Amino acid sequence: MLNGTTNPVQADETYIGGTRKRWQQQSQWANKTAVIGIVEAKKGSGKVKAFTTKHADASVTIPFLKAHIKPGSTIHTDESRIYSRVKRDFDHEFVNHSKYEYVKAGVHTNTIEGFWGQLKRSIDGTYHCVSPKYLGNYLHEFTYRYNHRDHPVFPVLLHSAALRVK
Repeated sequence: MLNGTTNPVQADETYIGGTRKRWQQQSQWANKTAVIGIVEAKKGSGKVKAFTTKHADASVTIPFLKAHIKPGSTIHTDESRIYSRVKRDFDHEFVNHSKYEYVKAGVHTNTIEGFWGQLKRSIDGTYHCVSPKYLGNYLHEFTYRYNHRDHPVFPVLLHSAALRVK
């Protein structure tokens, strides 16, 4: 459970995959998979949790936040309507990206946005294309990597390989 009492928890959603031709009359989110995530804004050691869903809306997001964030925590989000009911359970502060507001009195979503950028660049640079069916598995991989970024990975892999040999 993430604790936002000393450091705020940032929440955000993103959309991964899918393509849309300019001439198609589809929504900009058509063929994309929604991903909802939260991260502790602890300098250098905050943990992240994320999951894929068909639709990023309040009916999915609010239960996720309640299940993974300690009550009474401070949450930083953007102005999305998804988070309009968050203030009932948490101390909620937000920035208004539509007004080009990215930091306001220490309130920002830069940490979770950085995780989204790293996730998308890694998927694009390593795998090039990921099916929505398997996106959750890749998301778990990158969440694990982010949460263990301070630990050397080689000893963990060596230990895991040694267990499989036995």
